[in-house]
Amino acid sequence: MATAAQPVRRLSPAAGPRPSYGSAGSVPFPRLREFGPQWYAAVMGTASVAVAGWAVTGSGGPVRAPLAAVWALSAVLLTAVAAARALHWRHHRDRARAHLLDPAVAPFYGCAAMAPLAVGIGALGPGREVLGARAALPVAVALFAVGCAVAVVAAVAVPYLLVVRHRPAPGSASPVWLLPLVAPMVAAAFGPLLAASADGETRRTLLVVSLGLAGASGLAALAVLPLVLSRLIHHGPLPLALTPSLFLVLGPLGQSTTAAGQLADALPGRPWADLVAVGYGVPVMGFALLWLALAGAMVVRAARRGLPFTLGWWAFTFPVGTCVTGAAGLAQRTGLTLLWAVAAGLYALLLAAWAVAGLRTVRGLVSGALPAAPPSTPGVPSPATARTR
Repeated sequence: MATAAQPVRRLSPAAGPRPSYGSAGSVPFPRLREFGPQWYAAVMGTASVAVAGWAVTGSGGPVRAPLAAVWALSAVLLTAVAAARALHWRHHRDRARAHLLDPAVAPFYGCAAMAPLAVGIGALGPGREVLGARAALPVAVALFAVGCAVAVVAAVAVPYLLVVRHRPAPGSASPVWLLPLVAPMVAAAFGPLLAASADGETRRTLLVVSLGLAGASGLAALAVLPLVLSRLIHHGPLPLALTPSLFLVLGPLGQSTTAAGQLADALPGRPWADLVAVGYGVPVMGFALLWLALAGAMVVRAARRGLPFTLGWWAFTFPVGTCVTGAAGLAQRTGLTLLWAVAAGLYALLLAAWAVAGLRTVRGLVSGALPAAPPSTPGVPSPATARTR
């Protein structure tokens, strides 16, 4: 995804010298030097296509095999990205530490939590076609444990760094700040799915933990969203390269609606749970559609001004996918054709965005443009920090 809008405070030379690449093989895996946590966004986007498609079509239907194939691709991508990130920390530790201290990159550690969670949720749906019913649950449990742990750490550590080390300037709030805060909400939507296969205290514990994660994530996102809107109103549009990050606002909206529906499904025989899920989800989805229109208009404006391709284009996928699952859950609960139409329309948008982002990413990898450090020209601000009217 894109980087944050505020100027970046770089590490001092004391943080460690940059390795020299003057001779071939001097440092292993030189192309991974700029391989940051942003790459987990591709995993999230791919998994969301499978999960959202499963929700819209009702357990897959005639597209079970294609959705299972997409989920398998997301699992392969998760393995590849996790391995590359491990190599990055092993051989380019100075850059890995710099990423943590960079306010433009640190929030993307939320993606490191959401990627295994998204793949794990898919394991209980289209992933069953690949893993089999017996293996799907253990895989989902393992991914939930990893993703939940990373989500909680990221939700605490990134805001801590933001306050203590990053010190962003007033009016520099970025939608990427939402990434580590939304991660616990993804776990909150995952927990009830696992609770359906548990009983007794384990089931109750999963539901209580999920509810707590939902509250923590929702209230934290509620504190950040006004800052993002204020930044837009008082300081104008985001830089071109950052414009896709506006779609990240859809994440907490769609994911909280999805989580509310999953929690209601985990409480069968309680009509009030359905009422709460619908009473919460419909207004929130209404705001999500309003924001989608606003963000879409901003993207069209940026495209006319030469919107460059970055990993930020993956912001068009997973947040939209959360709205698909949220709308599908509301449609199933209310039986309204209108909500099914909304879910189907959003899924069509998700498929188009995934295809474009995926093709452009593959092209960048083949050409060698990805991963690469952003160009730096003395006296010229980078696209990530410049104001673009």
